Amino acid sequence: MSILLSKFTTKHNTAPFSQIKIEDYIPAFKEGIALAKAEIDAIVNNTEAPTFENTVVAMDFSGDILDRLSSIFFNLNSAETNDEMQKIAQEVSPLLSEFGNDITLNAALFAKIKAVYEQKENLNLTPEQTTLLDKKYKSFSRNGANLPEDKKDKLRKIDKELSKLSLQFGENVLAETNAFELNLTDEKDLAGLPEGTIEAAKLLAKSQEKDGWIFTLDHPSYVPFLTYADNRELRKKMAIAFGAKAFQNNEFDNQENVLKIAKLRFERANLLGYKTHAHFVLEERMAESPDKVFTFLNDLLAKAKPAAQKEFAELTAFAKKLDGIEQLEKWDGAYYSEKLKQQLFNLDDEKLKPYFQLEKVLNGAFTIAGKLYGLTFTEVFDIDKYHEEVTTYEVTDADNNLVSIFYADFFPRKGKRNGAWMTSFKSQYIKDGINERPHISNVCNFTKPTETKPSLLTFNEVTTLFHEFGHGLHGMLANTTYSSLSGTSVFWDFVELPSQIMENWCYEPEALALFANHYETGEIIPIEYVQKIKESASFQEGLATLRQLSFGLLDMAWHGQDPTNITDLKTFETAQFANTQLYPDVKENAMSTAFSHIFQGGYSSGYYSYKWAEVLDADAFEYFHEKGIFNTEVASKFKENVLSKGGTEHPMTLYKRFRGQEPKPEALLKRAGLV
Repeated sequence: MSILLSKFTTKHNTAPFSQIKIEDYIPAFKEGIALAKAEIDAIVNNTEAPTFENTVVAMDFSGDILDRLSSIFFNLNSAETNDEMQKIAQEVSPLLSEFGNDITLNAALFAKIKAVYEQKENLNLTPEQTTLLDKKYKSFSRNGANLPEDKKDKLRKIDKELSKLSLQFGENVLAETNAFELNLTDEKDLAGLPEGTIEAAKLLAKSQEKDGWIFTLDHPSYVPFLTYADNRELRKKMAIAFGAKAFQNNEFDNQENVLKIAKLRFERANLLGYKTHAHFVLEERMAESPDKVFTFLNDLLAKAKPAAQKEFAELTAFAKKLDGIEQLEKWDGAYYSEKLKQQLFNLDDEKLKPYFQLEKVLNGAFTIAGKLYGLTFTEVFDIDKYHEEVTTYEVTDADNNLVSIFYADFFPRKGKRNGAWMTSFKSQYIKDGINERPHISNVCNFTKPTETKPSLLTFNEVTTLFHEFGHGLHGMLANTTYSSLSGTSVFWDFVELPSQIMENWCYEPEALALFANHYETGEIIPIEYVQKIKESASFQEGLATLRQLSFGLLDMAWHGQDPTNITDLKTFETAQFANTQLYPDVKENAMSTAFSHIFQGGYSSGYYSYKWAEVLDADAFEYFHEKGIFNTEVASKFKENVLSKGGTEHPMTLYKRFRGQEPKPEALLKRAGLV
């Protein structure tokens, strides 16, 4: 029997990475799915009347071997992969989604869940049990389990069509991104660009056996070009190409796809008894309804717009004074903002990096978690790792009880995807009286140390580390009965609160004093640097807020009303942007045809949640500020009502228990310098 299918005999039941063979995965997945199916069959074939325990709880604990195996495999596929692993992922992903569908479409299982659900008023359930029952019931009903057969078929057809369309949407955006390149051969055209950007462009040209420098629409090439290139005509060329993606009436055009996706989502929502796609999505969010989201976005808009208009006027005057620009265009924004920012703050990452040595920053995060939540992080060397660069920690509480295992994996390497994320190798849950503690991992891509220099972080990377560590604490401090409600298993627009609130400590002198020491001299970061960091954080926040709100409102316009009568994408979009537009419209450009977040990713009717989470974290941190940023009374309220509770109750209920009231946007507006 494969090691992946039994309980591990390792310390704290940690994953035995060194003993896993790559050829074990596929047989283990097949066997794991068979075991999980057998557990589901046992629930269905149980001849006793369905109860909360023998149906709902049994279902929640079913498939635990498969879950553990999946988390190990897919975590490694992100952090330490190779061609073979990726092939396995291609092979097992359809098996897993087929298994998922088999459960959702299992009528006999749903009948049992429904029988329990219909008597929930008489069952004397705890809030956590009620949430679990609701969640299990909705996982069926929201996928059409209550529909008659003909409508079920229709739903399946819509779902199939939607998954094809969003795949096509994404492929078109990628094809359009790859189709454009700017090949420069005159060195004068590179004026203003950073060395690294020029070097990368030279390498790209060389790899294609071309002369000069090649710039593309990929972010690492496009963003620096628009921010630093002095040549305005070339910036214009790049910006128009970027904004025209999948809006060029060619084979990769997405206009029809967008209209079809919006209409099918609307039809699907109607079929399931919801007024619009947004009503369907928001039922499972903290925001609850489209009305609340529209109110939220428009309320912020009313407060942010005057600040944005003022900043736009300042930027226009600055560009005119500097270069005689009469009308600021979209391709001028980033360029003149960067110049103005340098003039105002003269804050260079290279000046700050010596104060942010990776080990010290990580220890700073540990110290802050200790002051707030009584945690101690001890590095240990007897836990298996999947790569030598990973460090492992035992996390204990004030009474020396094990709280969690923590894995930290911080450097880029082949086989690791870009970005930063938190994940878990084992969930927390309580079974047979034993509180199973979680195994949490933070994965990032920071600069590696060299022979002469330790790993030094930019300030942006410092906040990234704290952000992921905040998600980590949400996982580590979990204390719930059922694993499907544990840790970060919460509503989408609530999950960023624990991560974003942690970033606030990075701006506080009292917190920086714990870890921001110069790596050579030991000197604490000068207070004027801290001041500049704070001021530059809210630089042009009005414009940034307006931009985010315009995307959120566009998302809601596509999904919060009947889209049946929309015939022309550009006309519709222009009308939606009317209230948030500052720059002149570019007729060759459209946003929706490449708005991958909402037409390919999972953010449809959810783009507002970026701002929503900021309102939450600013409001929550305001409470710490009032009482002291290391106040243990506020910290323990946050731990008890937010960090440990996972998704056991509605997030607004949990938040109000912590804060004593609903979140208000004032703290965010204040932090962003908008009031």
